[in-house]
Amino acid sequence: MSLTRRATLAALSFLAIGACASTPTPPDTTIYLVRHAEKQAGDDPDLTVVGRARADILSQELQGAGLTEIWSTNTKRTISTAKPTANSTGLPVQLYDARRQDVFANQLKATPGAMLVVGHSNTIPDLVKQLGGKPGAPIVEATEYDRLYVVTVTKGRAKSELRRYGE
Repeated sequence: MSLTRRATLAALSFLAIGACASTPTPPDTTIYLVRHAEKQAGDDPDLTVVGRARADILSQELQGAGLTEIWSTNTKRTISTAKPTANSTGLPVQLYDARRQDVFANQLKATPGAMLVVGHSNTIPDLVKQLGGKPGAPIVEATEYDRLYVVTVTKGRAKSELRRYGE
């Protein structure tokens, strides 16, 4: 084989290896986590008009996410927050027990796909942490309804991002 031909093959090999190395590995699991939207007063309140609008905005925000599952605690406000997304995707809202976060976190990490999880100001940050993400500062109970955590798990390693949605 000539020297020119060897050099050309070597250059092509390096290009091929470089192309493979620069292609990011897609996540195995993507989990979108939110606190329920604005709620009315009471023991098991539903959403306010503003909360229903925020739930609709969440559905629009996740429109291209390729969701495969939707999870919610068993309260009116969380189910109502998840419902517009369930309606737009055709997925059922499945219930989870927020008192068993460790078990639920392991289940989520082991499930490939993209999931929405709706919970509460005192449960979602802990779930983000159990998934391997960074929860940030505590959620302001009275006013903060716009956090959208995105936890991606690729080959067992978690990465998190904090976004905002709605007004």
